[in-house]
Parts: sequence; structure tokens; C-alpha cells
Amino acid sequence: MELFTIIIIGLGLAMDAFAVSIAAGAGYRQLKIRHAIRMAVFFGAFQAIMPVIGWLAAATFKEQIEACDHWVAFGILLVIGVKMIYEAFKIDRATNPSNPANLAVLLTLAVATSIDALAVGITLTLVTDSVAIAVIIIGLITFALSWLGCYIGKRIGHLFENKIEIIGGCILIAIGVKILIEHTITAK
Repeated sequence: MELFTIIIIGLGLAMDAFAVSIAAGAGYRQLKIRHAIRMAVFFGAFQAIMPVIGWLAAATFKEQIEACDHWVAFGILLVIGVKMIYEAFKIDRATNPSNPANLAVLLTLAVATSIDALAVGITLTLVTDSVAIAVIIIGLITFALSWLGCYIGKRIGHLFENKIEIIGGCILIAIGVKILIEHTITAK
């Protein structure tokens, strides 16, 4: 069950990177394998690094939040999920990143799509005892979906990128509810 939850979290977190990869793939005139791999490496690495930073921050404040950690996890996942859903509906949203071949643009996109993973890192101790395995799985899922997203974007463009973020937001909200219910029931 723990592995399944980590995979679902990884899928939820990867949706931003997947959507950006689709948009970027549509923007490449001649998408080459190196473009897709470079984007996937950047997105996957940042999605793996950011939860570690969040987890380290949570470990520092563990004693202060231990009594309400499930509420903190629920709140964080709810806010991130709602934010992802809201951003999917934003009208002024950029439909195509500036130049995803530019390393500065790619770095900015990788950081922007992994901020959610930083917050989720705070909740990882509620899901697993092995944060290392969790972040590796999250990074690999993001790598795979980002690579795939580039090719999907090249083939069919922006037909469904916003729907992907809505699904990701719903997944994160559902995990937050699951954590809250599990900890509330076991506390009684």
C-alpha cells in the first residue's frame, strides 16, 4: 500500500512537468531526443530534490507539528491540489514556454514545476519510512512523463494539457483526504 501511495503522489506531482513538457514539445520545430531527455532530466531531478528539502525542513520542526501533522499534510496537499486546478483554468496562462532549449528557461521551468514537491516533502514521513525510495520513484515518474510529454506535445499539441493538471490536483487532494482520514481514525 505504501508503494502504491508513493506512485500516486509521484503521478500527481509530475502533472505540472508533464503539462509543461507537452507545451514545450509542441513548441519545438525539430524535436530531437536530446531535447526530450534534457527536459526530462531537469524536471525529474528537481522533482526528486525538492521533496528532500521539504522533508529536511519538516524533520527540523517535527516535535512542534507532530500532534497535528495529518492536518498539516491535508492542508498542504489541498492547497497544492486546488492551486493546480485553478491554474489549469487560468485564461492568461502561457500556452508555450519561451524557449525550452535555453538552459535558463529550462531551469526556471524545472524549479517552477517542482515547488509543489517541496511542500509535499513535508508530508512524506506520513506516507513512508523510506524517503530515499520515495524521491527516487517521484523523480523517475517525472522523468518518464516529461520525456513522454515532449513527444505527445509534438504530435498532438495542447489538446489536453490543462486536463492533466486538473487530474494531478484531484489526485493530491485525494491523498490529503486519505492521510487525514487514516490519522483521524487511528487516533481514536
